[in-house]
Amino acid sequence: MNKPLIAGAALLLGISISSTFGAKTANAQGPAGAGAAAAQQETSHSADSLNPLKFFKKDSKDSDTPKTRGDYEVKLTPKLQADGLLGSYGSATEACAPYAELYDCLAGMHASHNVGVDFNCVRAVVTGVHTTVDLSGCKAADGDKALTLTKALRALKPDANAKDATKEAEQEAREDLVAAEQ
Repeated sequence: MNKPLIAGAALLLGISISSTFGAKTANAQGPAGAGAAAAQQETSHSADSLNPLKFFKKDSKDSDTPKTRGDYEVKLTPKLQADGLLGSYGSATEACAPYAELYDCLAGMHASHNVGVDFNCVRAVVTGVHTTVDLSGCKAADGDKALTLTKALRALKPDANAKDATKEAEQEAREDLVAAEQ
């Protein structure tokens, strides 16, 4: 006998709630009558104007602007080769394969070049990924745990100012990415 009573109370409560919210939404719809359309246009925005993706959308005519990581790598490869940062690697795609983020790879390249440490060592220590590259000359490349770039530089070259070298390398990596967008 209690089950029908509870069901009836829930139904009544549901009708009460929906009528309350329905009344509030009806009040929030705006003015009615003469000039309602003009007033509605002044007070509301179209769904398209409030779309946050609209602010970041690029024109389709920007075909030179990189859109994916692969596009950035292809566009950056000649510059990195000219700067002597790629070393034995033929492309940025090859050199940056173990990195999750291209930015981190570029910072590692710049840091290894600026401090005078083999990029293969930096790459192995920072990513924790060991490839077929000979790492026998690396001091800290025998651990399996990935380190930050600053800690990797401290481990590989203790006499270098690792913190400043990391900041400088990260700034150079940002500049590379900005240059690739132009």
